Amino acid sequence: MHTPLYAQHQALNAQFSDFFGWSMPIHYGSILNEHQAVRTTAGVFDVSHMGIIDLEGADALSALKILMSNDCTKLKQDGQCLYTCMLNHEGGIIDDLIVTRMHDQKYRLVVNASRIKPDFDWIQQHAQAYTVSISQLKNRAILAVQGPAARTLCTQVFPDTLKQPILELKRFNALLEDNTVIARTGYTGEDGLEIILPQDSIESFWAKLQNQGVTPCGLAARDTLRLEAGLLLYGQDMDETTTPLN
Repeated sequence: MHTPLYAQHQALNAQFSDFFGWSMPIHYGSILNEHQAVRTTAGVFDVSHMGIIDLEGADALSALKILMSNDCTKLKQDGQCLYTCMLNHEGGIIDDLIVTRMHDQKYRLVVNASRIKPDFDWIQQHAQAYTVSISQLKNRAILAVQGPAARTLCTQVFPDTLKQPILELKRFNALLEDNTVIARTGYTGEDGLEIILPQDSIESFWAKLQNQGVTPCGLAARDTLRLEAGLLLYGQDMDETTTPLN
């Protein structure tokens, strides 16, 4: 499978590798340079292989309360985000993910690429008693713009009306703009944004970021960055035999 930016990665001479069925860019020539770009200015990662699952309905929050280890009732306002694990009956970790409150009856989950089907099946199985619809959103792309200058550079790409909201955005909060979600979250240990946007606008957005000096980065630098920051990877540092207490 290919992300919507596959041709752009090819044009940048990316080195590809299979990642759970996805042909993903590993690096564009130098993992060290990409790592350093994120630590000093800003880098952008195509993470469109990750899954997006929406829960919507009167019982959406109630369903999340039985599925997640963290307390989703903490999400009091639209746009608030929460890192959590989804557990099996033995307390083992099915996946680690981020939940965003879209509104009081709709919550969005961004899940690991390797866990999309297991997550969806588990949620569907255990939410049957609740008034909630479960859907996988497939017409979106996801970019992670990370680094100390990430938010400032992103303000040059988004409309002027979003400049102050982006600069003032608190960690683990998101701006909900039409079909776009701009969240102050990340997986590198640096400040930055994770952005969900329509697939038909991803190419121009990717190009605009590069025009602002944001460095394209592959999954190898994403791995070195998260290791340096002490962040765990599902399937390597945790799985269904691991509990949050481990």
